[in-house]
Amino acid sequence: MFSTLSQLALPLLHALEPERAHELTLRALEAGIYPRSEAPDDPRLAQSVLGISFANPLGLAAGFDKDARVPRAFLDMGCGFAEVGTLTPVAQPGNARPRVFRSMDDRAVINALGFPNQGHRAALNRLARRAQARNGVIGVNIGANKASSDRIADYVAGVEAFAGVADYLTVNISSPNTPGLRDLQGPQELDKLLERVMAARAEAAEEGRKPPLVVKLSPDIAAAELPETVLCLERHGVDAIMVANTTLARDGLADPTFGARSGGLSGAPLFERSTAMLAKVFVLTEGRMQLIGVGGIDSGARAIAKIEAGASLIQLYTGLVFEGPPLISAIKTGISGHLSQNGLQSVGQMVGRRAQEWAKKYEDAA
Repeated sequence: MFSTLSQLALPLLHALEPERAHELTLRALEAGIYPRSEAPDDPRLAQSVLGISFANPLGLAAGFDKDARVPRAFLDMGCGFAEVGTLTPVAQPGNARPRVFRSMDDRAVINALGFPNQGHRAALNRLARRAQARNGVIGVNIGANKASSDRIADYVAGVEAFAGVADYLTVNISSPNTPGLRDLQGPQELDKLLERVMAARAEAAEEGRKPPLVVKLSPDIAAAELPETVLCLERHGVDAIMVANTTLARDGLADPTFGARSGGLSGAPLFERSTAMLAKVFVLTEGRMQLIGVGGIDSGARAIAKIEAGASLIQLYTGLVFEGPPLISAIKTGISGHLSQNGLQSVGQMVGRRAQEWAKKYEDAA
């Protein structure tokens, strides 16, 4: 019944301005109006990543639940994990509206949100209540305030605030909607950032709090700079790399009016670009680094491709905008079917099987 209701609700939500539709969705989830996943996951989907047990590799990407209002809902719907944020130390409104645009033709969204959120304290209170139960994996995505005079200090504050309640932390230095934020991906600035962030986590570890640390990269990093960036991440001992955030590229869009909007593009057009980059990172690290794949996942086939390109875990957001909650079970069913067809015993055996093929696409496009 809930699946039918979801499909009926989608056209109504698509008729609304995107940000309003999103808020209505959050309120429905807060009220418990969503489908629960009743059947247990296929045990072949389970794996240990980042030292954490995941029932399945599919998670909610940051950006949907900026203030940690509804992570439980996505776990109930069948996600293996949910990532909240991006959270900044001080509450901020984000950029001026309108700032979210949807294209049905391109199955894509452009957002220029600029990290609107209620700040660390509000989210921490919600997550602290949830931490008492400790059921389900929840990551926290941390960022910097637009007006901050020391953005690296903002990330340190994020580690200090959430180390005790997050199952893992994601350092988001790749959003295109905060001016200058992506500069932190440059080798020198990245080195400074990681030195301070890893030191903050080491201090938290002394108090028994040591969540794995993930760094989220932009798909727009120049190909020539990617090896040095990855080497820097490895050198500092980050636990995983997330590929990739939204893009400023507008390649191949069907709707030129949509493409002219400012902001980061997500959804189907990002799939090839982000998957090829993911595979290149897998090849650069020779499979040593665990990767989280994000960008354009809207079907079982695309989820499978992302895993075979090198992702141990995958995330979706924009796909849900167009497909609704049934996409969660459809992706898991697709992965299970692929395992059976190929005689594989676990999803871990899929990781990186076609990384070389996808990495060549990245190299050819460079």
